[in-house]
Amino acid sequence: MKGIIGKKLGMMSYFDANGKSIGCTIIEAGPCLVTQVKTQEVDGYNALQIGFDEKKEKNTSAGLKGHFAKSNTTPKKRLMEIPGHEGKNLGDTISAVDFVEGDVVEIIGISKGKGFQGVVKRHGFSGVGMGSHGQHDRQRAPGSIGASSYPSRVFPGTRMAGRMGGDQVKLKGIKVLKVIEDKNVLVVKGSIPGSNGSYVVLQNKK
Repeated sequence: MKGIIGKKLGMMSYFDANGKSIGCTIIEAGPCLVTQVKTQEVDGYNALQIGFDEKKEKNTSAGLKGHFAKSNTTPKKRLMEIPGHEGKNLGDTISAVDFVEGDVVEIIGISKGKGFQGVVKRHGFSGVGMGSHGQHDRQRAPGSIGASSYPSRVFPGTRMAGRMGGDQVKLKGIKVLKVIEDKNVLVVKGSIPGSNGSYVVLQNKK
């Protein structure tokens, strides 16, 4: 299994061999450093821990400083684990060159936060109805949310207004259109969760 931590840079148009325009996302993929190698004998499973993006030492705890010192690297902002070893050792680097054009990957990111939203935007409700026939300010109202004397409560999970966005989202079947090795950049098809500058995780189970 291949995996890497990246940063979403933005979107652009990509033109294929037939001149067709395809919306795509640019991701700064690594370079990530192997900060720990977990083995079946010591940890009970095989995995690689990788780190991405520099972090100031003054904002790093003493324990983490010692952890990063074992791999002879500076503190990193983001850490993740990749199942398996993939032939990498402590201190090795994983970058965009580990992916090839045509790879199909899974991308995990945090969706954009929308703040507190009503039911029309959050759940696609159409509102109570028109503004005529004596109705007042009901165009974006949720309507009835429960019965009266029985059950005398609102059931958990009822779709209502609330905080929207800011959730972890996984997209599957995302195709890598282009690999720019000298800049550690991957161009993937379509949009991915998160705002520009946010961290994402790319995984390829093959």
